[in-house]
Amino acid sequence: MDVPTPDLVCPDTTWAMGRVSSYGWGVWESRLHALFAVQCRYQLEDESAHLDEMPLMMSEEGFENEESDYHTLPRARIMQRKRGLEWFVCDGWKFLCTSCCGWLINICRRKKELKARTVWLGCPEKCEEKHPRNSIKNQKYNVFTFIPGVLYEQFKFFLNLYFLVISCSQFVPALKIGYLYTYWAPLGFVLAVTMTREAIDEFRRFQRDKEVNSQLYSKLTVRGKVQVKSSDIQVGDLIIVEKNQRIPSDMVFLRTSEKAGSCFIRTDQLDGETDWKLKVAVSCTQQLPALGDLFSISAYVYAQKPQMDIHSFEGTFTREDSDPPIHESLSIENTLWASTIVASGTVIGVVIYTGKETRSVMNTSNPKNKVGLLDLELNRLTKALFLALVALSIVMVTLQGFVGPWYRNLFRFLLLFSYIIPISLRVNLDMGKAVYGWMMMKDENIPGTVVRTSTIPEELGRLVYLLTDKTGTLTQNEMIFKRLHLGTVSYGADTMDEIQSHVRDSYSQMQSQAGGNNTGSTPLRKAQSSAPKVRKSVSSRIHEAVKAIVLCHNVTPVYESRAGVTEETEFAEADQDFSDENRTYQASSPDEVALVQWTESVGLTLVSRDLTSMQLKTPSGQVLSFCILQLFPFTSESKRMGVIVRDESTAEITFYMKGADVAMSPIVQYNDWLEEECGNMAREGLRTLVVAKKALTEEQYQDFEPMQSSSVESTHSTYTCAHRRLPLCPQSRYTQAKLSMHDRSLKVAAVVESLEREMELLCLTGVEDQLQADVRPTLEMLRNAGIKIWMLTGDKLETATCIAKSSHLVSRTQDIHIFRQVTSRGEAHLELNAFRRKHDCALVISGDSLEVCLKYYEHEFVELACQCPAVVCCRCSPTQKARIVTLLQQHTGRRTCAIGDGGNDVSMIQAADCGIGIEGKEGKQASLAADFSITQFRHIGRLLMVHGRNSYKRSAALGQFVMHRGLIISTMQAVFSSVFYFASVPLYQGFLMVGYATIYTMFPVFSLVLDQDVKPEMAMLYPELYKDLTKFAKVAQTAALCVVV
Repeated sequence: MDVPTPDLVCPDTTWAMGRVSSYGWGVWESRLHALFAVQCRYQLEDESAHLDEMPLMMSEEGFENEESDYHTLPRARIMQRKRGLEWFVCDGWKFLCTSCCGWLINICRRKKELKARTVWLGCPEKCEEKHPRNSIKNQKYNVFTFIPGVLYEQFKFFLNLYFLVISCSQFVPALKIGYLYTYWAPLGFVLAVTMTREAIDEFRRFQRDKEVNSQLYSKLTVRGKVQVKSSDIQVGDLIIVEKNQRIPSDMVFLRTSEKAGSCFIRTDQLDGETDWKLKVAVSCTQQLPALGDLFSISAYVYAQKPQMDIHSFEGTFTREDSDPPIHESLSIENTLWASTIVASGTVIGVVIYTGKETRSVMNTSNPKNKVGLLDLELNRLTKALFLALVALSIVMVTLQGFVGPWYRNLFRFLLLFSYIIPISLRVNLDMGKAVYGWMMMKDENIPGTVVRTSTIPEELGRLVYLLTDKTGTLTQNEMIFKRLHLGTVSYGADTMDEIQSHVRDSYSQMQSQAGGNNTGSTPLRKAQSSAPKVRKSVSSRIHEAVKAIVLCHNVTPVYESRAGVTEETEFAEADQDFSDENRTYQASSPDEVALVQWTESVGLTLVSRDLTSMQLKTPSGQVLSFCILQLFPFTSESKRMGVIVRDESTAEITFYMKGADVAMSPIVQYNDWLEEECGNMAREGLRTLVVAKKALTEEQYQDFEPMQSSSVESTHSTYTCAHRRLPLCPQSRYTQAKLSMHDRSLKVAAVVESLEREMELLCLTGVEDQLQADVRPTLEMLRNAGIKIWMLTGDKLETATCIAKSSHLVSRTQDIHIFRQVTSRGEAHLELNAFRRKHDCALVISGDSLEVCLKYYEHEFVELACQCPAVVCCRCSPTQKARIVTLLQQHTGRRTCAIGDGGNDVSMIQAADCGIGIEGKEGKQASLAADFSITQFRHIGRLLMVHGRNSYKRSAALGQFVMHRGLIISTMQAVFSSVFYFASVPLYQGFLMVGYATIYTMFPVFSLVLDQDVKPEMAMLYPELYKDLTKFAKVAQTAALCVVV
């Protein structure tokens, strides 16, 4: 019989093939499988051997595990630290119970494997698989789980469980030593307050979910428009979304009421960016004559499987009923993600993802019940006091001589000495926390502060790590153009009038010479041949630089409607009157808007733009038209964007490109000033962009993107300037790369790379992002207080680095280590080794590289990053932000605080020990989800240095005195029992004992919540006072007090 030959065959096993016939095939099959498995294992070990030879050890342990073991290595290390009886008594039983419950839940609710899907337009019944409902649920409980869930959250702490057991023991007549109400009244009060607060919060969450799920949308059907609820939307439905309406699910953009075939959406609640994003409709469906024609065609969308990345999408649109079939590539610009808002026009899209498969839900983590570190420490201290209580009771029973029912006497002694852990401790602390929250909200120096979680005010005084967002938190997200550098001359804010003069003179000369010079592409070739020989004048260079800046962008001018003017009239007026004062600019990045606004200030104005053309207005009022042939959007991999335009007056084709200096330096022609000037601008905190161009002949562009007709004015060309567009030529290399569903970005980059050679360097621009008020002194204060600051942002690496410098998050004298892009374990290993050799330097890392490092070297990376004075993580998704917070909590055991202002910061805020939200331009979603809400970033200084410090010191002192009061009662009871032959009888009967521990002595002890050791001004002036609180001094004093007693 034939033996199937495997891919990897060991030479020592070839002899076995000839002897198969003499032995049973089943025996030999099992032996061969074992040999192949052993050999594959050896090969994997050989491949990773060179990595193990390179030392990457920040601890005593080395790396000798296989690659598959790296997923569990950090967790194993953490568990090794907590072995023994202490681990089991403190946290082991809880860990075992949680693991077992999680295992059972995973068995009962196995996650469905996510797959790519084919979605037919308007035909939900054609879906092969069942997709989740399009409903949002943020509730933690339901009707049946509310009471058990709240009780579990309360009694999972030993302190509350101890009070419950003591109260229940009074139902046994032999153990009863007082009235039932003396025990159940305080416990019932605490439970009633807690359950009422949870019920109110749960009801508010239910109302918000019901409001969102009940929103009505227009669904397009064969019979017309039908109103449906958001929760009833299915995959394949055609949904119409009006202006200023929330997009209910992830959709592919099919049509719009805008004649340009595009629209703007606001994504501030998804990615935290306040700028509008331009979205482009599928050209095949946009060109249909009527809306109802969507049901007359046979078309489908092939979409990749649901994933968390909100910045990318790969899919294809196919129309089958045409000859030949039309295929169109789909990217992120053709998508409408859920939880975004339509900012212009009316859009029609086909639903591809619903419910928990949408990008917004997949990037949102479930909220957790936060417990303060002080409560955890008191819970551990309660266990120690309970052990002392048991020991004291055993001593009393032993001295009694185990006479009679000694076990009953033992339990009665436990009840008599139970005041060592007073039941009023929880009541006093909860009332104190309410007072702290009231003081924060009434502080006139931080107006607008709202305390939404009253259980963790002491956490503000124990913070070690502060994780902050960038856009809208540290910055105002308002860009100002500051610098233009041409290589030999630099222009700043005080010399912009010179640029304006040069631009005006340049276009005046061009207009005067334009009379008889209209020879098509001939002047282009002459200019190309003469450019290297003739040195251009400053005026010519300024003109080319400004022209490149105003053409190479993704900005669209928007003309706002006036009272009494319809949308159609508005568009007609916008086309005719380019001097409209209501014109505003919208783009996906505020840098782009700042550049176009600057070109307008120097005389060259962008007045109109659609998918295929742009119009500019010169200082003299002349309108210049350009046809957009190709647009290469910015990506985090390429770090640059480009555009190919054709000047309609001269038919010249020019390729403009701008991007980061690291991406543009290898592309532009040799120069000796770019690197130095980029460094100078970066040290000033400016965001730099390198601008370059390349003139293309008709033949060069045809080689890149062949057309069906070489005539520019033909109505059958691939791109035209009069809103005429037909499908791309099937032979186009660029089109084929865009239609690819595998490695699309790499294939597109390879095609575009053929144009990116020897480009002419035009200029270097510098833009400043305005910081929030008093950001620099606030960050300096936090550093002096011993708080380490991490900046987590979804913005680009270069932008994040500039803001880190300008805000003084990274000092001017401090080195910055930019973690290079890594995609494999080997690259991560080498880069971590390089980073380990750096000392006292800030770390800048991207989200993709962070994922690779955490996959293989989680413990080592976190240990290295925690040694840095500052860390900047860019291109972070909301889930990555939350994961970073969780890693810091697990690996350091210190308290973390997250602060942000956008919907993309909610997961991070909820994962942190203390979440702070800022009410800003990005809405109130972060503020509503946070534990504390402020109006400006600078308010966090007083919130931590004054209120956080006072809250912790007062609660620690209050806990000490309450325990001290209980120790006095227990000491009196021990003396009384010893005098009367160790009898287990109470010293005082009835309410007197409980009253002494609660009402009678409450006000003198509770007055500690008003204690103040230093004035608020001194606490702000000397933030070093805050650093002492992170050393657990107060808890140590309490523990020492218990030991003495």
